[in-house]
Amino acid sequence: MGRTIYHGSEMIVGEPIYGYGRTDNDYGKGFYCTEDVELAREWASNTEKGGFLNKYEILEDGLRIINLRSPEYNILNWLAILLSNRRIRYSSPIEKRGAEYIIEQYFPDLKKADILVGYRADDSYFSFSRAFISNTITLEQLAHAMKYGDLGEQVVLVSKKAFERIEFNGAEVVDGKVYSPLRTKRDATTREAYQLMLEEEQKTGIYLSEIMKEGIKDEQLRIL
Repeated sequence: MGRTIYHGSEMIVGEPIYGYGRTDNDYGKGFYCTEDVELAREWASNTEKGGFLNKYEILEDGLRIINLRSPEYNILNWLAILLSNRRIRYSSPIEKRGAEYIIEQYFPDLKKADILVGYRADDSYFSFSRAFISNTITLEQLAHAMKYGDLGEQVVLVSKKAFERIEFNGAEVVDGKVYSPLRTKRDATTREAYQLMLEEEQKTGIYLSEIMKEGIKDEQLRIL
């Protein structure tokens, strides 16, 4: 079965290369795409110079796809992957201990994965994650915050087998003067919604410090 995916970039990427890329991206080395064509156009528009919308078809039969937003996983599985890959300068020992605990307890088995599907962590969403590991927001608030701004999903090719299944279907120019402001607006909307959430009284929910104190395991967290 085929899936149409898009990659927004400053250049045309006709042949994605396995093993190429930064190790400190959200999911480590891989080819980062999305099924949301408008979101990909925004990704291509870091500035008003714009870029290119690259279109692909990938045949998924026989590939192992791990969707981190499925009921099989929880938000801390995603966060454990993020924290293990990002280069982070922790602001306090509490934040550092929290990050280490999440990686140790909630990192999922990705050894046989060909494709990862999950949240994208731009600057605003990464700040939400840091607020959680420093015990500023609860687990429930983090989960709600990840839905702000219509974040969309990333589809990340991580195995050689997945790269062998992708077919380039052309590229089109993206007008940065149109999509760069939309990208900025999405981030601003997200941050505004987050601030409103912080101003609300939090009567329920569980903080990371409580999760650590109670020793709540991965399977228990899914039930919660």
